[in-house]
Amino acid sequence: MKFVITNDDGYGEPGLESLLKAARNLGTSIVAAPKEPHSFISHRVTVKKPLRVDQPEADRFIVYGSPADCTRLALKSLAPDADWVLAGINPGANLGNDVYQSGTVAAAREAAIFGKRSLAVSQYVAPGQTIDWDAARYHTARVLAAIIELDLAPGQFWNVNLPSPLPEDGDIPWQACPRDRHAHSYRFVKKENWYHYEGTIHDRPHSRGSDVDVCFNGQIAVTRMEI
Repeated sequence: MKFVITNDDGYGEPGLESLLKAARNLGTSIVAAPKEPHSFISHRVTVKKPLRVDQPEADRFIVYGSPADCTRLALKSLAPDADWVLAGINPGANLGNDVYQSGTVAAAREAAIFGKRSLAVSQYVAPGQTIDWDAARYHTARVLAAIIELDLAPGQFWNVNLPSPLPEDGDIPWQACPRDRHAHSYRFVKKENWYHYEGTIHDRPHSRGSDVDVCFNGQIAVTRMEI
């Protein structure tokens, strides 16, 4: 099995390297990741200018474009024989309506549009916590091994969110769950001519059994998404 590994935080970031290690026992991989961070960029693609690509090592490509660009270029040119696209591990959750602004999720969504199987994985960071990348790698590998053979209909892809904090090992249960549909609770505060966003995902409204609820309650949320 062959994987394309990408993200929205940029080449060489710890989440990307952790995801690469998580997939290591399941097949071969190439990395096609953005040169610069592209968090919150959603599904932007480049069509009006060429994409520069650097290749620092065999099977590693640095793309001067968006996460969706990375998926497009990989599946069209760099690794057209790839079976899966894996995006992440994003430092921060992509739950509920976050999926529409996430560059990580967009990279997986673009693969689904292309007809490939794909998965986005993110690490929620609870208040006062930091990310243990070894733990994130371990639990991502467990989820990958569990769901990689599950059926995905055309146009579907997986969105996975790890809870916080994570133990370094052990069997945290994962739960299939729907995407929460509540709007965020936030506001804009005006200071002179500037409007400042104020809001936090930690106290967001959510439905019982949704991806937000599952992740916030210490389980791995696995959501089957539609393009």
